[in-house]
Amino acid sequence: MVKTMRAVLCGYYGMGNGGDEALLASLLQMLPPDVTPIVLSGDPQQTYNRYGVESRPRKSLPQVQSALNIADAFIWGGGSLMQDATSALSPVYYAGLMGLARRVELTTIAWAQGIGPLNRQFTTLLARKSFAACQGISVRDGRSGRILQEWKLPFIMAPDPVWALDASPVPGLGNLPAPRVAVTLRSHPQLTRSRLDNLTRALADFQVATDTFILLLPFQPSRDLEMAEWVRSRLSGDSTILQLEDPRQLKGAFAGVEMAIGMRFHSLVMAAAEGCRCFALSYDPKVTQLMAELDLPGWELDALPDNANAISKAWIECYANGEALSRDRLHSLRDRALMHQELLHEIFSV
Repeated sequence: MVKTMRAVLCGYYGMGNGGDEALLASLLQMLPPDVTPIVLSGDPQQTYNRYGVESRPRKSLPQVQSALNIADAFIWGGGSLMQDATSALSPVYYAGLMGLARRVELTTIAWAQGIGPLNRQFTTLLARKSFAACQGISVRDGRSGRILQEWKLPFIMAPDPVWALDASPVPGLGNLPAPRVAVTLRSHPQLTRSRLDNLTRALADFQVATDTFILLLPFQPSRDLEMAEWVRSRLSGDSTILQLEDPRQLKGAFAGVEMAIGMRFHSLVMAAAEGCRCFALSYDPKVTQLMAELDLPGWELDALPDNANAISKAWIECYANGEALSRDRLHSLRDRALMHQELLHEIFSV
């Protein structure tokens, strides 16, 4: 008889961020069938309703400790959890959870991590100590791999697991006017008001030139929706804002568009995975690295042209002559992303 194991899953889950929800959905999809998950979530009821798995509040120490006490393993990931660019509290929180898991002697796995930026000495030390305590580590990018090499820690490197996430169709999407272009923006200090004005004017000009339907996709509505509404109010052509809570549908939405203009890392991964032409607007090293790895056209926000006409021309060129990733390339990315699954199966089979 196969023994059922329990694993506590820890990440930025239940916080209304489509990218992190996609990572959770990918992790649940990749878990061995004999592993029962307990998810630490910002909204446990929503997580239970969406995935049908046990969930505990991520900030309740008694609930977290009780979950760890009945578990066999702790899975920490994925995404950019150990970084201090947003706040130094993030690495403190995740390192603290790792410490609690070690105290009760759980098998610990750092899964599909994107490490950094780490700009403070104490957060760097916290991260190094936390990763060194893991029985298995997988990372999703070369920068993270280089950090672990410097720390002399073993790891596997594979594309982000969302490349392998099963997409679901979006009801009614096919009834919207075509061709469609998806736009995913997010609030960020580098996206100043003047840059947003330029992007919006460029998008309006692009829409007139291409006669496309603009699909605005706020990945984290609490932060992105207001901006999407502002942009939409300044477009003269047809457009809509599509809020999708299920990350599998969020990925599936890109199957119904011709091109994606994206700031958020996972918007570009999902779009490319579903065969879209992509244009990137980078606010973070992880997006810049993805641009380089996939050879995507785009700009870093601090290098965005001041001229809206130059922006719209670049988008028109991408729309008219850009190419989606080849079928062979997509097959390779999906297959290699499954290395994150192999790590889980390897550790849980011991």
